[in-house]
Amino acid sequence: MEEEIKKDVQSMLTPFRYEHCVRTAKKAEELAIRWGYSPKIARIVALAHDMAKDLSYEQYIQYAQENEIILSKEDKLVKVHLHGIIAAKMCEKKYQFTKEMTDAIFYHTTARDNMTLLDKIIYVADKIEDGRDYEGIEELRIMAMQNLDEAILESIHYSIKKCIKQQKYIHSLSIVARNDLLSKRSNRI
Repeated sequence: MEEEIKKDVQSMLTPFRYEHCVRTAKKAEELAIRWGYSPKIARIVALAHDMAKDLSYEQYIQYAQENEIILSKEDKLVKVHLHGIIAAKMCEKKYQFTKEMTDAIFYHTTARDNMTLLDKIIYVADKIEDGRDYEGIEELRIMAMQNLDEAILESIHYSIKKCIKQQKYIHSLSIVARNDLLSKRSNRI
């Protein structure tokens, strides 16, 4: 299955985006080993996480309609979230990914409350793969090996600040995920 996914992803994406998926898969495998999850599952989910990224907005809407995916107004406002929704459905249909696997793809841009370990691995791997270069990335990579929840919180904070600066809509799932992680942090104190 992994080779089939690799071929499909390569055929659907630009070389730049394909290489991002390969690097994300490598990072997901590293995180899975560190946090006691199946490296193989983490790797194939990460490899497929962006498979719909190069589709147009119109193609997202059409695919959703053809596959009975109900998109909220908010989903449509946060266009970057749509590729995860569509890729999750593609993987469910074509590769029979489990719900846990498709959820990790679905939520890889927003996060969510009560994230599974696979959700966390895919979310973080996407943000810290070796091709990423932004202020604070090295600290985030170290943090991911020490505390996944703190790495997710830091990443969400970075994304929210970026959205505010660019005056972009912030998906409520990210706010809910942030608050969930903060409440769990305060319960540990």
